[in-house]
Amino acid sequence: APSPQNLIAQSQSGTGKTAAFVLAMLSRVEPGNKYPQCLCLSPTYELALQTGKVIEQMGNFYPELKLAYAVRGNKLERGQKISEQIVIGTPGTVLDWCSKLKFIDPKKIKVFVLDEADVMIATQGHQDQSIRIQRMLPRDCQMLLFSATFEDSVWKFAQKVVPDPNIIKLKREEETLDTIKQYYVLCSNRDEKFRALCNIYGAITIAQAMIFCHTRKTAGWLAAELSREGHQVALLSGEMMVEQRAAVIERFREGKEKVLVTTNVCARGRD
Repeated sequence: APSPQNLIAQSQSGTGKTAAFVLAMLSRVEPGNKYPQCLCLSPTYELALQTGKVIEQMGNFYPELKLAYAVRGNKLERGQKISEQIVIGTPGTVLDWCSKLKFIDPKKIKVFVLDEADVMIATQGHQDQSIRIQRMLPRDCQMLLFSATFEDSVWKFAQKVVPDPNIIKLKREEETLDTIKQYYVLCSNRDEKFRALCNIYGAITIAQAMIFCHTRKTAGWLAAELSREGHQVALLSGEMMVEQRAAVIERFREGKEKVLVTTNVCARGRD
């Protein structure tokens, strides 16, 4: 059989790329071998958990298959070897598990997935950590990289971590989904933006809405100001404990929260 090929792919939100790389991992796993064989990097804790749920659903009839989460807060005993065949996590924790703590033998990895590469390189430290992990892997490891956008910085990063790839790229006009309508409101300062949000609050709570802020400080300020005006909102940012973030996401998913003020920790891959 021909050896598996490397891939760099651009994909819009909601087009099934998670299913594509999960299927690739499931097809390469040998469940009888009780050690990590597939490694998937996600830029955030939330996205790692969501991808893990897809793996669990698609591997539902694969009873011997086990999944481990290499995320902040998941503490293991030093010197422990993990027996799960698939590991999904954020770059910093995965790097620690592969090098400093030696929970994972990187030389046994068959498939390496880098999800949301453009978000990855926009996050401080993630790009270097991802490259360091990739350099520990065997030469015949299959590399799969996915990104919604392909600016020059993303392309350079992709070429560093994926040798001799097949490439799937979208035309510029294909990057935006037809089913998403985009509008903008011109505001000259922060107060005008706040007033605009207050004015449309009634419309966005008919269903649910997410308000993205550039910084954690702005997100905290906006959530506090909206609450002071009597608007019910939830706040989610990277400085919160992972358990708190998971609880907020779950409340939003269940419809208990109508408006979520957040940073780019939620900018990709949320279902």
